[in-house]
Amino acid sequence: MAGRGLPLHLATLLTGLLECLCFAGVLFGWPSLVFVFKKEHYFEKLCEPDAGLIGNATEQADCKVQYERFSLIFTIASFMNNFMTFPSGYIFDRFKTTVARLIAIFFYTTATLIIAFTSTGSAVLLFLAMPLLSVGGILFLITNLQIGNLFGQHRSTIITLYNGAFDSSSAVFLIIKLLYEKGISLRASFIFLSVCSTWHVARTFLLMPRGHIPYPLPPNYSYGLCSGNGSTKEEKETAEQENRELQSKEFLSAKEETPGAGQQQEPRSFWSYAFSRRFAWHLVWLSVIQLWHYLFIGTLNFLLTNMAQEDKELVSSYTNAFAFTQFGVLVAPWNGMLMDRLKQKYQKEARKTGSSTSVVALCSMVPSLALTSLLSLGFVLCASVPILPLQYLTFILQVISRSFLYGSNAAFLTVAFPSEHFGKLFGLVMALSAVVSLLQFPIFILIKGPLQNYPFYGNVMLLPAILLTFIHPFLVYQECHARKDSPSAIV
Repeated sequence: MAGRGLPLHLATLLTGLLECLCFAGVLFGWPSLVFVFKKEHYFEKLCEPDAGLIGNATEQADCKVQYERFSLIFTIASFMNNFMTFPSGYIFDRFKTTVARLIAIFFYTTATLIIAFTSTGSAVLLFLAMPLLSVGGILFLITNLQIGNLFGQHRSTIITLYNGAFDSSSAVFLIIKLLYEKGISLRASFIFLSVCSTWHVARTFLLMPRGHIPYPLPPNYSYGLCSGNGSTKEEKETAEQENRELQSKEFLSAKEETPGAGQQQEPRSFWSYAFSRRFAWHLVWLSVIQLWHYLFIGTLNFLLTNMAQEDKELVSSYTNAFAFTQFGVLVAPWNGMLMDRLKQKYQKEARKTGSSTSVVALCSMVPSLALTSLLSLGFVLCASVPILPLQYLTFILQVISRSFLYGSNAAFLTVAFPSEHFGKLFGLVMALSAVVSLLQFPIFILIKGPLQNYPFYGNVMLLPAILLTFIHPFLVYQECHARKDSPSAIV
């Protein structure tokens, strides 16, 4: 990282953070945008006036169907945000960075233009625009995560920093809401986001590699502004050789690490990792916690309206408070620094005891996985109490646990599986977790119907599932110690 490449690496890092911070995860600022859509009377024609109201019936109509439309849009968009990461990951692995980013820019620009020119009569177009926006955003994140490879021992910190920036970009919709209240139209804000696509294109060709950033970083690696035409093939061959050496050292299975297995091992296929117990429990861990986060975000406007007893100013105030707390970029690096510090500690111990590097990588993940589950448990418990001031604490726990969730997810996949399969495994785990996230809409209907707008029992149903997530860090811990005690053990 030293030498001429350092300024370029820093420029790539900072512009990537800005991109993720301002564009990638704006979907999660949905409650702020819903507030604006309601002000613009989107789906208001579906409202059923209360027969007992006299006078301004439209203002106080029972807008159950309106809430359901907004919840369904978010459900579909969040589903696509995850489900499409599998084909997106494949595109990233197969066609490399430039192609993946150009697709992301096309989706994102199309989505922002659609939203800019929607109106009350064409609100149904949001069902198309929001999924496109989310898919474009996740592609921005995937192509930026590889920047962590430029920073060696700080790789996990950079990865979690990017995931934190992805979460924090939800504040963009808060800014749009505040500008709307100051007189700036929704159309003007989204046209501005569309124009920013020129910056994405410039960054794609000037500050990003055409292919992938290898790990570990080969000597004299160049990309973007510094890439030369004649050295591309040689650099690619060097990177591939380095990757093969790394994978042979760090990603051996327990069976492959048995003493005496001196011969060259055949590389394991993608599907052998996809059907492993390690991947299966990681999928359960991610899916359950993510379902709760999506349910909370997708129904927040409805829940705050309920708790505030239809007081719109109070709902607006708490919606702003929620959006202000969404700066996960400030807390996500804690998780990465924890993993990097533990990894360095375990590496020192490994040199003394002769443990393998794969054991070191796994052991460094256990505290992060367990802490994420613990934070999510606290988040569920606070959100289950129908006391409005307590929701400030809920908002804080929500952003911390979400930052830890996605940072730990990306970091776990990079240290527990070969880098050549990262895009596909990342996409697969997000796609499968997206199927689970579809449960948020029937749970919302359950709360609105049989539970009579009382979400406590819905939260209680999810509580055992959150407790189930503690099994994943326990199994990883068990695997680490089994392989420390008996390198030939097959877990």
